[in-house]
Amino acid sequence: MLSALLALATPAAAVSVSGLYNADVPVQGGSAAALQQGYADGLRQVMVRVSGSRDVLQREGIDQVLSEAESLLQAYQVGSEAGQSRLLMSFGAVGVNRALASIGAPVWGANRPLTLAWVAVEDRGSRSLLTRSGAGAEWREAFRQAAGVRGLPIEFPSENQGSDRALLSDLWGQFIGRIQKASEDVSYDVLALVRVSRSGGQWRAGWVVDGMGMDAAERSVSAGNPDDLAQAVVDYWAEQYASRYAVSAGEIGDSPKVDVVFDGVSTLADYGRINKVLEGLTPVVSVSAARIRGERLTARIAFTGELEQLKEYIALDPRFVPVEGESEQTQPADEQDAEQAFESLYQVLNYRWQPSPVVSSGEDG
Repeated sequence: MLSALLALATPAAAVSVSGLYNADVPVQGGSAAALQQGYADGLRQVMVRVSGSRDVLQREGIDQVLSEAESLLQAYQVGSEAGQSRLLMSFGAVGVNRALASIGAPVWGANRPLTLAWVAVEDRGSRSLLTRSGAGAEWREAFRQAAGVRGLPIEFPSENQGSDRALLSDLWGQFIGRIQKASEDVSYDVLALVRVSRSGGQWRAGWVVDGMGMDAAERSVSAGNPDDLAQAVVDYWAEQYASRYAVSAGEIGDSPKVDVVFDGVSTLADYGRINKVLEGLTPVVSVSAARIRGERLTARIAFTGELEQLKEYIALDPRFVPVEGESEQTQPADEQDAEQAFESLYQVLNYRWQPSPVVSSGEDG
């Protein structure tokens, strides 16, 4: 999966990305026609993000899918920003995935590789390293915005690396050894070494990547401004990752499946109770134990309807306590966990099992 050297230092850091099925687009007011256009524009964003490829918009049947965008909506809101009306939308994950499958497009799941981007920018004879904060805010924001458009997790080196001129020199020469060593305290899946410079009236980015068996050959793109350049770079990365991990249309079944992680499962009785409760929920078709390790149970649930409906049913039982933030970045225990995470279509749900407390009879008091 990862190259041998990289695997020793940095286990896979699959990130469960939220918001893949959300969109925010400008609209010309709140008329029915404006909203219909907004629904289609939002669905275009989502379908590119979820399929992993802009080519989805060229597929036969896409116009019919976009014309029915409203039927895939779960919620929407019209707002205003700087005098411009905007339409915020949330589409149903299951519905969008099935729509993609209906036109033969792949579906790229919510658990995606984390790219640690070492980006050096040369401007007016001066070179600087983009870090998590500090100098280079315009470029950093350009890459983060581009990554958000494609649903791609991205991270930058820590601020204390910014003053290391030797590292910057190695980055510019695209010598990966010292960059790998400097990245040992960060979990990531792919290491990207990017150098950005002016070329005539354009900006040019050249890069190499290491990890996950990706093609290590140098690639380059050019664009007229930082936003367009960053988007071109991130677009290329997203297409490469999706070509490896997206699920083909033929594998999108009638009953979607989601992995649900339960911590605090300490006994066989706990496992039995969890299984019984889940099987009794209306949307649940089947439950199977995908993995058991220590007090952590990973259950794979096949369900009907939308994922949000399943979450609402689970929330009705107070013994399932949601673990906030746990799904954003996972640290799989081994390659099998990592591979399973990348192949899962839906965002992993995380809960702590909290059995009902024993009520005292009062005889001790």
